[in-house]
Amino acid sequence: MARICLHGYVSGLVQGVYFRQSTVEQAEQLQLSGWVRNLDDGRVEVLAEGEEAAVHTLAAWLERGPSGAQVSAVELQGQPLQGIAGFVLRR
Repeated sequence: MARICLHGYVSGLVQGVYFRQSTVEQAEQLQLSGWVRNLDDGRVEVLAEGEEAAVHTLAAWLERGPSGAQVSAVELQGQPLQGIAGFVLRR
């Protein structure tokens, strides 16, 4: 199966609700590589790469996030593979 990379932003009530850590947990379960971080404007930025189906599964999860989140928008675009090892929470 093909490997892909998606990068983008999640908007809404997505900070202070365990969104980043939950994203790391989801990505690790899906064996994805990449990172997630909070932005000063209240959004969360994410980059994920791996098997196409797994990346799309994470993208669908980002639409709802953890139980305390209220996602209003997810904007993801394809990117060249980054060759990242592991999935990390960036500060």
